[in-house]
Amino acid sequence: MNRLASESSPYLLQHRDNPVDWWPWTPEAFAAARQRDVPVLLSVGYSTCHWCHVMAHESFEDEGTAALMNEHFVCIKVDREERPDVDAVYMAATQAMTGQGGWPMTVFLTPDGEPFYAGTYFPPEDGYGLPSFRRVMASVAQAWANDRDKLAGNARALTDHVREASRPRPAQGELPADLLERASASLRRIYDADLGGFGGEPKFPAPTLLEFLLTQVDSRDMALHTLRRMIVGGIYDHLGGGFHRYSVDAQWLVPHFEKMLYDNAQLTRTLLLAYQTSEDVAFARVARETLVYLEREMLSPEGGFYSAQDADTPTEHGGVEGLTFTWTPAELREVLGEEASLLERVYGVTEQGNFLDPHRPEYGRRTVLHWPTPLGDLARDRREDPAELEARVERARARLLNARRTRTQPGTDDKVLTAWNGLALAAFADAARVLGEKHFLHIAQRNAAFVKRELRQPDGTLRHTFKGGQARVEGLLEDHALYALGLVALFQADGDLAHLAWARDLWTIVRRDFWDEEAGVFHSTGGRAETLLTRQVQGFDSAVLSDNAAAGLLALWMHRYYGDAEAEDIARRTVQSFRTDMLAAPSGFGGLWRAAAFLLAPQTEVAIIGTVQERAALERVAARFPLPFTALAFSEEGGDLPVLEGRPGGGTAYVCVQQACQLPTRDGEVLGRQLRELG
Repeated sequence: MNRLASESSPYLLQHRDNPVDWWPWTPEAFAAARQRDVPVLLSVGYSTCHWCHVMAHESFEDEGTAALMNEHFVCIKVDREERPDVDAVYMAATQAMTGQGGWPMTVFLTPDGEPFYAGTYFPPEDGYGLPSFRRVMASVAQAWANDRDKLAGNARALTDHVREASRPRPAQGELPADLLERASASLRRIYDADLGGFGGEPKFPAPTLLEFLLTQVDSRDMALHTLRRMIVGGIYDHLGGGFHRYSVDAQWLVPHFEKMLYDNAQLTRTLLLAYQTSEDVAFARVARETLVYLEREMLSPEGGFYSAQDADTPTEHGGVEGLTFTWTPAELREVLGEEASLLERVYGVTEQGNFLDPHRPEYGRRTVLHWPTPLGDLARDRREDPAELEARVERARARLLNARRTRTQPGTDDKVLTAWNGLALAAFADAARVLGEKHFLHIAQRNAAFVKRELRQPDGTLRHTFKGGQARVEGLLEDHALYALGLVALFQADGDLAHLAWARDLWTIVRRDFWDEEAGVFHSTGGRAETLLTRQVQGFDSAVLSDNAAAGLLALWMHRYYGDAEAEDIARRTVQSFRTDMLAAPSGFGGLWRAAAFLLAPQTEVAIIGTVQERAALERVAARFPLPFTALAFSEEGGDLPVLEGRPGGGTAYVCVQQACQLPTRDGEVLGRQLRELG
C-alpha cells in the first residue's frame, strides 16, 4: 500500500495498492519534491471516470511504468470532486497548453506547484495520435536534468497566463433590454430542432440551460422538446430511474453509463418546471422515478447523498462499460418468458443491439433500453387497450429491474459533497411542493439536519466533503451558495423560517469570504481555503451551475425575501461582469442567464398564511404554476419576514407584484386566476 491508504476519497483509495508511490495533495509532497530536486507528476481524476480506470490499469498498475514514475517524480493523486479548486487551476493550465481538457488529467509541475507540461490520457504505447506515457515521462525527466532553465521559463509563462486568465474583468455597463432575446436567438441557431439539444454529438443534458429556456415564453419549446427526446432515449434509465452522464450520439440513445448526483438532482428540478409549464405528466413521472432512484441507491444512512455511480461493471477480467444496464433478447426471454416479445418492442431490444464496449468486444453487442414507440401507438398497432398494455409493461418492467439487481453492480462513490447535496436538497424539496409528496419533504429535511450536524462548523462555515464519519476540506463558494439555494427551496416547501435564516447566514459568509468588491465577481475559493497559484472565477457552467451563477441567484433570493438592496446590486454586477462571455457562448452560461432573467423579472411574492390544514388547498393550487422567480412563503402565521409581516392567516393567500398586492383570497379558483395572470 502507498500513502493513499489513509485517505477517505473512494477515488484515492482505488489507487492505494498501485506500485506507484502516490502522495495525496499535501505540502509534504511538494517538500519531498524540493528535497529530491525532482518535478511533481500530478494526476487528477474521479472514481466514475472511465478513461481514468483505463489509464490506471494500463500504467499505474504496471510495475515498470510505476518504477519510472517513482524514480523521476514525486507523484500526487487528486480526486477532482474532493478538490475542485486544485482541479480548476491545473485544468486551466492544461487547456491553455493543449487547447482541450478532460480526465484523467496529467500535469507536470515544479516543486513550487507551477505547471510546465500537461495532457490528459496518455496510452501505454504510442497511439491515438498521442505519445506513450513512458515516452512523455522520459522526455520530461531528460529536460528537467538537462534543460532546467527552459522548463522554468515555461512554468513561469504558463503560470502567468493562468493567473491573467483568471483575473476578473470589471463590470461591463448596464444590461441591455433585449439581453434575454439575444440569448434565445443565439441558442435557436445551434438548436437541434429534430433531436433536441444543442450542437451535435456528444450531447450533454445541460439542465441549467434548459431551466433558463423554460422561463422564457418564446424559447421554452426548445427545452420541452429536448426533455421529451431525452426521457425516451437511452440516456434515461427506463428500469431503475435516473439519467446517465451524457449521450455519445446525437440521438440521446447510447449513454456514457456513469450516473452523477448533480445531473439527476438538477434534471429533476428542470423536469418539475417543465411539468408545471406544460402539464405533461410524463415529466412528473420521470422526475418522481429519478428521485426514487436517488433515495434507493444514493442516500446514505445518515441522510447525505453519495456522489456518483460508475460507468463500468466490474468483472474478474476488468470493467465492462454498461454491462449492468444493457440487454439481449435471450436475457429478456430468460426473465420474462412469453412477455419478452412485448418488452423487446417497447424498449427496442434486438439481436444486433445498439451498443458494444470497444475495449471488451468479447461481451458482444447489446441493447441500451430506450422507448422508440409511444405506448399509445403501440397499443393501437396491437389493437390492445392502452391502460391494460401500460399495466402489462409496468409489471414486466418491475420483473426486469428485480433481475437486474441480481447482476454485479457498478461501484458507488460514497463520499458526500456539500455542494451537490444542496442540489439534491432543492430537488427533493421542489418535488415535495410540486407533486405534493410528503415523503420527499422528509428526505429533504433529513438532509438539512445531516449537513447542519456533520458539515457545519462552529463559525457557520461549511466543510466540502464527508466520508467515514469525517468532514474534510474547507468549504468553497459552491458549497455555501448551492447549499443555501437548497435551503431556500426547502423553506418554499415547508415554510420553516429557520431554513431561510440559515440560507441568510450562508449568504453572509458568501458575501464576506468570496465576493470581490473591486472586480464585481465571486471567487471560487476564499476564507480559510488553501492558497493555490490563483483564485479561479467561474461563470461558465460545467456540469453544475457555476459558482457565480449560484451566488448571484442566492443574492437575488436574499433581496426578494429580506429586501437586501446590496445583494441585488451584487447580483446585477455579477451578471454585468460576464455579459460579453454570455453573449459569445450562450449555451455555456445557463445559470447566469437564469440570474439575468431573475433580475429582469417583476418582483413577485406569493404568501399563503394559516395552519397546515388551512393552507393545504391553496398550496396545491400554487404548486400547479411555474413561479421560478417568485418569493413563495407558506407560514402558520405572519412573522418579521417582509412577505409575511402584518398579514392575517386563517388560510389566506396574498399575491403581490412590484409591491402592489391583489385582494387577499381564501378561494382556490381566485388564487388560480391571480397566479395565471403572473404569466
